[in-house]
Amino acid sequence: MAIIDSNGRLFGKVSILDIGAAVIILLVLAGVFLFPGTSGSVAQLGVTTRPVEVDLMVRGLTVAEPQALVTSMREEGRLNIIIRNQPAGSVGVKEIQELPRSVAVPQPDGSVTAFPDPRPELGFTLDMLVTLADEAQITDGGPIFGNNKVKIGTQIEVEGLTYRFNTSVVGVRILEES
Repeated sequence: MAIIDSNGRLFGKVSILDIGAAVIILLVLAGVFLFPGTSGSVAQLGVTTRPVEVDLMVRGLTVAEPQALVTSMREEGRLNIIIRNQPAGSVGVKEIQELPRSVAVPQPDGSVTAFPDPRPELGFTLDMLVTLADEAQITDGGPIFGNNKVKIGTQIEVEGLTYRFNTSVVGVRILEES
């Protein structure tokens, strides 16, 4: 009896290709379990986290009930943020400051004075400064929320229970540990 027959079977029973495939699968499984890679967990050793405050400027947001939106954001207390189309988690709302809409009016003496804008459509427009506060990873490149750097000028999408809008970062403060 030959070790390998004319059909490529070992001792006439098992195909050499089947044995080769089984050996490759076993080697791959052994490699995965015996030599795991460094990928996986977001919580990395040696990465420091510190409290960070981020200011978002919302300009000209059209909404049917501006006060109801601000109240809703304050009551929820946390916002989901999306940076560069990647969910970056939930962040606490520290403060919401509504900004007035004004118009510059020239005076007879040549000076310019700001007055509240009288246009009725501005009753449906909201300007505000939203301050977010949470822990962030601090690297040499700056603070990181959800694997994305947060810097002045970064576009952030804010999402809550009944709203979703885009805004821009206008201030970043890395605070000392408390």
